[in-house]
Amino acid sequence: MRIARVNTHVVGNPWKNWVFVTVESDDGLVGVGEGTVNCFGQTTEQAIRELAPHVIGQDPFQIELLLQRLVRDIYSEGGQVHKSAVCAIEVACWDLMGRALGQPIYNFLGGRLHRKVRAYANGWYRGERTPENFHACALEVVARGYTALKFDPFGAEWRIMDPYNEDLSLDIIAAVRDAVGPKVDVLVEGHSRFSPSVALKLAERMAPFRPTWFEEPIHHQHQAAMAEVARHSPVPIATGESLTSEHQFAELLATNTVSILQPEIHHLGGLLTAKKVCAMVDAFYGVVAPHNAQGPVSTAMCLQLAACTPNFFVQEVFDEFNVPWSRDLVDNPTDVVDGWIEIPERPGLGINLNLEECEKHPYERTYFLPLFRSGWERREAQT
Repeated sequence: MRIARVNTHVVGNPWKNWVFVTVESDDGLVGVGEGTVNCFGQTTEQAIRELAPHVIGQDPFQIELLLQRLVRDIYSEGGQVHKSAVCAIEVACWDLMGRALGQPIYNFLGGRLHRKVRAYANGWYRGERTPENFHACALEVVARGYTALKFDPFGAEWRIMDPYNEDLSLDIIAAVRDAVGPKVDVLVEGHSRFSPSVALKLAERMAPFRPTWFEEPIHHQHQAAMAEVARHSPVPIATGESLTSEHQFAELLATNTVSILQPEIHHLGGLLTAKKVCAMVDAFYGVVAPHNAQGPVSTAMCLQLAACTPNFFVQEVFDEFNVPWSRDLVDNPTDVVDGWIEIPERPGLGINLNLEECEKHPYERTYFLPLFRSGWERREAQT
């Protein structure tokens, strides 16, 4: 089997254009992947097209060799856009492998450990940034059966917070805890907003509400600062979604301060490197909660990783809170039942991309998530 063609399909979702890939083999099989990056839909699509000639004619089973051709041999460091483009191709090759052999991808990565995995809800808190709205929305989430949910209560803040917004953010956290009760995991998202001192002050104030983690409260680029915040925070720090190599994870893990890591399959260049990162985290007695804020193909990718990962903790899921037509993009959309997702046994990723449905929703420049603009929580197209 050889790779014959690499095709891109950009789908316009109102809060993030999704970038899908189909890789065709010379014997007629088609593998699916995803490489979405916020605000860089067309850029990532073009990166995939520029990388495609480096894999045409190659054996899709040779993942390590393909990664060398797409990463090492390119030499230039393209960060999240580069790695997400690589990911789309790499995952589609795993999918081809699974289809050719009639096996799910996780059987090539160590085999299935979990028949189902726990999910946490995200994207559920659209609307006004008030304690009352967050309380009402959180009630709906737990009514669906979720036992964990994540949210960013901090509005459009950056580096510092004025007293009013600080108090409002804490009131929102309190409202969510009140809505879900003591047994549900409350996950507070920081979106790299704060300075270390502000992050620690917020961690101290939210600690009485027992959040399971405070996610990426400061920017990921300063590993030493992230470690220092984690060392002193009364709330466990979670981070890792923005890192683009196993080497960056190694540097962070060496500080022995963060034990909840969130590898992003897209940013790591695919499933193989993500699996390696999960093993590294396990060696440091940590757990992984894979980041997943993209489309339905990404969710299918995460399930393959979760299925074969001993130190898996919980899986991020937006699928129930996306636009309704997003479920029509694939033939086996993910279902969350009482807060859990059954691991599929179908070959490859276990899904097929509906290209006709994809074409109904074209790319739009205004489709991205402006996290430092007031009202971003509504996840609407920007003007």
